Parts: sequence; C-alpha cells; structure tokens
Amino acid sequence: MGLFRILARLFSSRERPRVMVVKEEPVRPLVIRQHTESHVVVVTQSVPVVAEPVVLQGKCWVIDGDTIVINDVRIRLAGIDAPELDHPWGQKSKWAMVQLCKGQTVTARIRPELSYDRMVAECYLPDGRDLAAELVRMGLALDWPKFSGGKYRALEPPDARRRLWMAAARQRGAMPPTSSRTMPE
Repeated sequence: MGLFRILARLFSSRERPRVMVVKEEPVRPLVIRQHTESHVVVVTQSVPVVAEPVVLQGKCWVIDGDTIVINDVRIRLAGIDAPELDHPWGQKSKWAMVQLCKGQTVTARIRPELSYDRMVAECYLPDGRDLAAELVRMGLALDWPKFSGGKYRALEPPDARRRLWMAAARQRGAMPPTSSRTMPE
C-alpha cells in the first residue's frame, strides 16, 4: 500500500515529474547440493524479492531544514531533525539547506514510510553528498536515532544538542509537535 501511495502522489501533479525507477536483478534461488555416500540431497532456499526503490530527481524548493519539494512532491529528509522555522536556529537551518541545493539537481531515494503527509527520502547532491549528513555536520540539524539508527550521530558537533535544544526535547518526547504538524485522529 505504501508504494501505491508514493506512485499516486508522483503521478497526480499537473506536470509529470521525472521519475527514475532503479531496477535490480532479482535474486535467484540458492541451490545447495550435498553428496552423501548413498544419494545426493538438493536443498533449495528461496530469497524474498525486495520492492523496487523509487528515485525522484530534479531541482528542489526548500521548505525548512528537513523538508524540500521536488516536482511538487513534498519530501522529508530521512534520519534527521532540524529546528522548525519559528524555533531558534530554524531560519539558519533553512538557508543553509537553500545554499546546499541552489542550482543543484537533487536525487531523492524515497522510503516507503510517510511522515506528516510527506514522503521520506534520503537525498543526495550530484557529487554524492548526503543532504542530511551535511546539515548535521554544520550543526543545524540533529541525528534522530529512532529513524536513522545513529547513522549521523558521529557528525554532530559537540554543542549541537545544547544549541538545538527544542529539537532535542521533541526527540525525547518532552515537547509535543507543533500545531501545524499534529496528526488527524
């Protein structure tokens, strides 16, 4: 169902977005033959086929530090949490993202989950840099271990959690989400 939502969103906009579906070779079943003294035993192990990842590519428009729009598709950067625009460092985070993306073609590898009606994706610049990693390295976003598995934690400057205290408190559950992001019940 998640892949259907992604595809429906991608193809429902007025202009047709450039979508590139990356196909991987399906994995063949693994066949193991064991020879014993009296007979040959054949063991077949099937490997599940993974759904094809959806890749979206194009110029982006920056909403805030962790949200961009590519071809009318709203995308949340996976694994990080940047301050909201009305929080301390929120504007600085947004403008750092604008400078990173300015004039660049961004590639988004869309994940199957949704976050507050936004697609979640790992986004890369043409030179291979991960946008989320760059923002964390600058101290303008925090690693969110619940979603990243700690992928970006080593990139955080020592004072980042103290400076971005509102985002850190939201991650701990000490602050409710802002009213514009509350989920409908």
